[in-house]
Amino acid sequence: MDTTCYNNNMKKILLLLLALFFLANPSFAIKIGLLIDTEDVPLGTSVKGTIIDANTNHTVLETESMKGYELKPYNNVIAIKIDGKFYKINSDNIVIKTLDSGYVCTKSKWYRGILIVQNKGGKLTVINDVDIEDYIKGVVPAEMPSGWELEAHKAQAVAARSYAIANLGKRASLGFDLKDTPEDQAYGGASAETAKTNKAVDDTKGIVLTYDMKVITAYYSASAGGQSVSASDVWGGNLPYLRSVPSFDDNVKKNGHGVGMSQHGANNLAKQGYNAYQILQYFYKDVTFARLNPEYYK
Repeated sequence: MDTTCYNNNMKKILLLLLALFFLANPSFAIKIGLLIDTEDVPLGTSVKGTIIDANTNHTVLETESMKGYELKPYNNVIAIKIDGKFYKINSDNIVIKTLDSGYVCTKSKWYRGILIVQNKGGKLTVINDVDIEDYIKGVVPAEMPSGWELEAHKAQAVAARSYAIANLGKRASLGFDLKDTPEDQAYGGASAETAKTNKAVDDTKGIVLTYDMKVITAYYSASAGGQSVSASDVWGGNLPYLRSVPSFDDNVKKNGHGVGMSQHGANNLAKQGYNAYQILQYFYKDVTFARLNPEYYK
């Protein structure tokens, strides 16, 4: 990399960040699909919680803190197992949330936000409805080792946030926005969080990558094997911000599609002293940094 060039560009990047424009969006909650077409849903809350019939907004029952429950489909509605016995909930759509600050649990993981459980055709779908920043806190350590450089984590946070915002509604036919797997983005909920990766998310709060005034789908992969690949070479079409560049990960064989930011490359650049914004502007060409409208963070 041309160090002189990037030192000169640093002033431009800092000025850019001081002049971040705001992007309006009606909501910054995101719905993440945790389980699809399942017949057994483990459930719990870290503090006292409540189960609500989403169709009527009536409380079905209250959950005890740190107690395990089990949900199953029952005809077209849902049944819950309490102390070894099943009881029918006369609803096909329920919400589980905590009464005080705490976490909800399923899949042996803790999550921020609320859980939505729906009976669809005799099988259950479980959705985590969560604030976008809390979602990103569960993505960064699931997508990138927590022991890596802070600036790499910050670059990952901005890329992941951009990907999420650009893909809201991607899985609408399933009732949510994104899956919790690398098919979209790996997401480990609150159980995956670390103090270091949470700092990276907080330090970049609301910041996204844009091209032509639109938030970009900031593709990334573990490694590109020395040279990233342009989007057109993989998927066709024209995404001008995703061009082939040296990926600074020659020491790691290619792992993933190789488009956009190489996570290993980002960490290597961070070790050399480059900050998150330099790393991002290297891997994503001609992009601008923007901040999501702060009114929705109050």
